[in-house]
Amino acid sequence: MAGMIGGSTAERELASLSPWANPAPVITAQERARRMDRARELTAQMGADALLIGAGASLRYFTGVAWGATERLVAMLLPVKGDPIFICPAFELGSFEASLSIPATDIRLWEEDESPSALVADALNGAKTLAIDPALAFLFVDRIRQAAPGVSLVSGAAVVDGCRAIKSPAEIALMSQAMDITLEVHRRAARILHEGIRASEVIRFIDQAHRALGASTGNYFCAVQFGRSTAFPHGLPQDDVLRDGDLVLVDTGTLIDGYHSDITRTYAFGEVGDEIRRIWDIEKEAQAAAFAAVRPGEPCESVDYAARVVLDRSGLGPDYRLPGLPHRTGHGIGLSIHEPAYLVRGDKTPLTPGMCFSNEPMIVVPDRFGVRLEDHFHVTETGAAWFTEPQPAIDDLG
Repeated sequence: MAGMIGGSTAERELASLSPWANPAPVITAQERARRMDRARELTAQMGADALLIGAGASLRYFTGVAWGATERLVAMLLPVKGDPIFICPAFELGSFEASLSIPATDIRLWEEDESPSALVADALNGAKTLAIDPALAFLFVDRIRQAAPGVSLVSGAAVVDGCRAIKSPAEIALMSQAMDITLEVHRRAARILHEGIRASEVIRFIDQAHRALGASTGNYFCAVQFGRSTAFPHGLPQDDVLRDGDLVLVDTGTLIDGYHSDITRTYAFGEVGDEIRRIWDIEKEAQAAAFAAVRPGEPCESVDYAARVVLDRSGLGPDYRLPGLPHRTGHGIGLSIHEPAYLVRGDKTPLTPGMCFSNEPMIVVPDRFGVRLEDHFHVTETGAAWFTEPQPAIDDLG
């Protein structure tokens, strides 16, 4: 029954789901302290005196504060030597303190008619070079530059990426739980399919199933495509209706303690033609070749190259030409669903144990159909390890 397509109902599947039995532990304050020590080390190596991190995934990485960026500056200033300094709107203090997962001895507040950039400038305390979170809005960067004219502002991407790209065992455990939950949701979603069901009904079920399994935010995203819509990597602005003989593409994910899952399955509803089956088999071979190419020390682009060799040999492409693979083979994943590094030509970042990537060398046959199989792996000392096992067959989700 595990790989079944059709034959059940949303009500029956939801009734049999319960919260995840063994949830992964959350990130500890001790691990966040180690992250800050690493950030200080990398900041010093680039010749900067401090690092400024704005609200978003990186602030959550270091502090546990899961706030998105807005027009109000919320930030952490991390000196190379000394404790972090936090910049926060005064009226948000209670919420901010409740969100922190680390001790905070210096929180500097600003009222609505005051300048948070001036607070940052004052907190620099003689620093000459400030490394800036690459995700921080230019609006804030420009205002800080004006408030601290004698300070050199440089990109802190090397620090942020140098910390976040290598996942700890605790991060990998959280991502493993997220991936396992989403894979189970994929299996359940396939079972509820019937002719005439709308994509929106499947999306609604996928959200409910994620929640039933303990992912409290439901779907982080969800794309459900039938038939011709599968030829468009991110679908069409329409609510597809399933017909017998359609190819089905479902791409979805959720969050566990902020860490993402992101899995795509492509399968047949009823009988599909020989060409679709041939392309599906090539896609599976390309995904396997990309996985097999992972070697610590090799550049990220080598994985993309391995997938494209399979496609070229099968008469697809070359490069980004269609029929073929219109985008990169994979992306980094963690607290952001897409984060550095990338499995694409030109990215020469060395593969390093602890890095986590998607593996999704999608094949598009223009205006007709597309096949994407997406699973994720983490780099090990000897190669790679799957978070989820790839789909075994076009008629079986495994």
